[in-house]
Order: sequence, then structure tokens, then C-alpha cells
Amino acid sequence: MRIAVNTRFLLKDYLEGYGYFVYETFKRITQNHPEHEFIFIFDRQFDERFIFSSNIIPVVASPPARHPLLWKWWYNVKVPLILKKYKAGLFVSADGFCSLSTKVPQCLVVHDLSFLHYPKFIKKSHLVFYKRYTPKFLAKVNSVATVSQFSKQDILQHYNISPEKINVVYSAAKQNFQAVSEEVKRQIKGNFSDNKEYFLFTGAIHPRKNLLNLLKAFSVFKKRQQSSIKLLLAGRLAWKSLKVWKHINTGMTLCY
Repeated sequence: MRIAVNTRFLLKDYLEGYGYFVYETFKRITQNHPEHEFIFIFDRQFDERFIFSSNIIPVVASPPARHPLLWKWWYNVKVPLILKKYKAGLFVSADGFCSLSTKVPQCLVVHDLSFLHYPKFIKKSHLVFYKRYTPKFLAKVNSVATVSQFSKQDILQHYNISPEKINVVYSAAKQNFQAVSEEVKRQIKGNFSDNKEYFLFTGAIHPRKNLLNLLKAFSVFKKRQQSSIKLLLAGRLAWKSLKVWKHINTGMTLCY
């Protein structure tokens, strides 16, 4: 089969949520399934390190799709032309958007519905697009993948979609996530948690990540359990991070 993949978030030196999902997942899929061909569709010039194996055909469909008008053009005009040209049997899109104009079967990855829960953190024009088109995308595609049971239930609660259409597909771990020695564990505790046990949060430091509730819950946990355990927050300081910073107390450590 020839499988087309939306790889517009594979950006050189700037991999975050969607980008890491595509990178780690399709690096393994393409290398483990040489019997299939993969069309990687980029919206700008790509880094060669994203061409993981010889069964990948990279295609650049410009201009870069970075706002609603270009999203419509990219997904409904540029992508269908590529799918037709390369006779793709499936289109996989991991950023919550799909093509409404192609007849090629599609698998849509919806990571979360944060735009519904945290609308104030979304640019207004983007928010209008998400609210208008997400139900259309979910109705159009043949299957939906999401990264947690919580997100699956959230999608089912807000949209009229069959549970059988949604599959939970957990994100692939980076290669540096592996067991370490007891000595390394002791060093980490000494460097970051005053030799105490700790909980670890990884992700951008931003209110949209539900960090305020995490901090409140951890504060309650500390008081009730009289525990010396630490909370480590590991991630870049994103916009509006000051609101989170103000709630960080002496029982928490920020790593970035």
C-alpha cells in the first residue's frame, strides 16, 4: 500500500507535540514495514533526517499552512492533488485536520479538545476554525486515533461519532526513554529533588496544560500526606507562563 502522511509539523530544530508524535511513530512504522511506501507531505523544505528509510517519498506542498485560509487551501487543494498523483491508498493526518475534498480513505489523529476547554488560550481566528470544522473532519474520515482513553471519552461526549470509529494509540517514546542505573537515579535525585522521591511533569509550562490544577492537587496531597515528595516540572517556559509561576511554591522545582 502507498500511505500518505501529513508531516508539516516535522520542523528542523523545533519539534513539539504533533511533531514528536509523527517523528517517533512514523520513524518506527516506516522502518518496520518496508512492504509499504510512504508519501511524506511537507509544507516547506524538510530536513533529510526526517526521511527515515528508503520507502519514503518526500513531497513539498507549499506555501506553509500556518493560518485558517492556508489550512483550507493546503488540505482541500494541495493535498488531494498529491494523493491523486501518487495514487495513495490512505492519508494519515496527525494534527486534527483532514481533507474534506478527497475521496481517499483517511485516518485522523486528534490529540485532545483543548480548544473547547481552554478557548481563551487560542487565537480567535483559529478557534472559529476549530469549532466549525472539527465535527466535519470527524464525520469525513474513516477512522480516528487519539492518544488516551480520556481524550476518546472527551471526543465521544462532545461529538456525534461511533465509539468503534475511535482507536486509542499511545504516543511512541523517544529512544532516550530507557532504564537507568541506580547511580544515575541517585544523581538525578540529588540534582533536582534534594534526594527526595518526586512526581514528574513534562511539557510546556503554560496554563493550557492544566498545570494550575496540578499544582493545587499537589498542594492538597502534600498537606494530607505530610509528604516530603517533590513535584518537578520539566519544559520550556511558554507564553502566559507567569500565571503558573506565581503558583509554584517551595515544594516544587522547575526544570527547563
